Amino acid sequence: MNPLPFLSPGASRIARRTCLLAGGAWLATALAGCDRAKPSYKSIDLTGADFGRGFSLQDPEGRTRTLEDFRGRYVMLFFGFTQCPDVCPTALTRAVEVRRLLGADAEKLQVLLVSVDPERDTPELLRNYTANFDPSFIALRGSMQATQDVAKEFKIYYSKVPAGSSYTMDHTALTYILDPKGQLRLAIRHEQSPEDVATDLRTLISAG
Repeated sequence: MNPLPFLSPGASRIARRTCLLAGGAWLATALAGCDRAKPSYKSIDLTGADFGRGFSLQDPEGRTRTLEDFRGRYVMLFFGFTQCPDVCPTALTRAVEVRRLLGADAEKLQVLLVSVDPERDTPELLRNYTANFDPSFIALRGSMQATQDVAKEFKIYYSKVPAGSSYTMDHTALTYILDPKGQLRLAIRHEQSPEDVATDLRTLISAG
């Protein structure tokens, strides 16, 4: 039976083909629209995450700083400590290069280092440590309890590891990116290059 009774069989086949082509074109357009609505990142996309909603810590000058203080800017948030032998210097050196690659957009980015070793990381140590990388970087610290609380809020693991007569710290090496509304957007893997991170930030900034 002819599914389109007012058309000949040949015309019916043409009509069906036209409908399929039109439908395919519509689907391609719709999928393209979806791609535009959800940008692709090299980092881990955390859009919509229900953690990492805030903190209350002190900067080296003793002022209480919260996530609200950085509203209107993108935040690059890293957890580390001043006596870290490799992971932390690598992450902060990458942050310096990312800011360079961003050019004028670098002013839209605030880099924060949260200490996971408040026993040894004094305000003066933290101030000098971050200044050695970039004077615009801000170090934050809290009490032992406050450190535990912020690590839990951001799903960061850290642990004291004996090392001879002293100790070192084992900790999560991810770096977070929060948007100007204070919402988690990306998690940067330790091995990602400055170029990849800068590209992701440009994509995030252009998407608004």
